[in-house]
Amino acid sequence: MSSIRLVAVDEHVLLRLGLASVLAGSSDIALVGEAASAAEAERVVEETNPHVVTLELVLPGGDGITTASKLRAKRPDLGIVLLTASNDDALLYRALDAGLSAYVTKSSPVSAVLTALRHAAAAPTSFTAPGLQTALTRRQAQSSLLSPRERQVLLLMRDGTSLPAIALQLQVSEATVKTYVSRLYSKLRVNNRAQALMVAVNQGLLPTSDAA
Repeated sequence: MSSIRLVAVDEHVLLRLGLASVLAGSSDIALVGEAASAAEAERVVEETNPHVVTLELVLPGGDGITTASKLRAKRPDLGIVLLTASNDDALLYRALDAGLSAYVTKSSPVSAVLTALRHAAAAPTSFTAPGLQTALTRRQAQSSLLSPRERQVLLLMRDGTSLPAIALQLQVSEATVKTYVSRLYSKLRVNNRAQALMVAVNQGLLPTSDAA
């Protein structure tokens, strides 16, 4: 059986050593390269020609999802697994929207990590994550929270558009826009624009900047 060739990208040496130790007991996955930064990741992938790459979210020189997009642009069949300490729906949505293969946390059981790696090798353009269906159900429920017009106002607010400019663009009165904004704040349980945008991103109601 041919082994899955894996490159591990994480600035922490101990994480890479731990992953190497885990893979030592696996007959179908071989660690062929390591990198500690975004730039190094691109070089190591070019040199080792792996089937799968694991990426931490936070990397010197760039974040993991941005790095993933660069790697995938060069290698459409590359499996990409976000292996990170962070665990929340917003990050899962980012990984899904960015076209990664899998998302798994460092605290997951070894079996879950191995499953993610094997999935990424076999189906690099499909996405998997523990609890994926539950998270998608939550996302759908959150998406239905806002009306289409409220969502439109929220997107314009994200872009820094003033309320008078929003009124002009939507061809409604400024008082009407203020009503939409008031409803947004009430539904999101916030008091200002900054809080609204933060909550909206965290709940998957707005795409993040690199997925927009």
